[in-house]
Amino acid sequence: MKLTKTRLNRLKGVHPDLVRVVLRAAEITGQPFQITEGMRTLSRQRELVRRGASKTMNSRHLSGHAVDVVAMVGNRVSWEVPLYYRIADAMKEAAGELGIPNEWGGAWRSFFDR
Repeated sequence: MKLTKTRLNRLKGVHPDLVRVVLRAAEITGQPFQITEGMRTLSRQRELVRRGASKTMNSRHLSGHAVDVVAMVGNRVSWEVPLYYRIADAMKEAAGELGIPNEWGGAWRSFFDR
């Protein structure tokens, strides 16, 4: 699976280790996905918290240690939860291969952040 150039640009400012995990996951997954957001500014994070789209001002996005992805079915975004488990499995596999710690928001107990 290939990430589009536009979506690859969304990895600017993201920690190089996480970029490596994302790129490797894109190679090994059978579930296409795209990057929606990587590094965030403080003002962007404030806006997301205000809207309820994020729960914290301590987001790992602020340091470039988090990315948001969307599952793709054909040319459309899908919010079907099982698709995100496939992406998470690919991210975990890629992180394991590369020896890079990885945590998926969908595994959090306090807030399911697929």
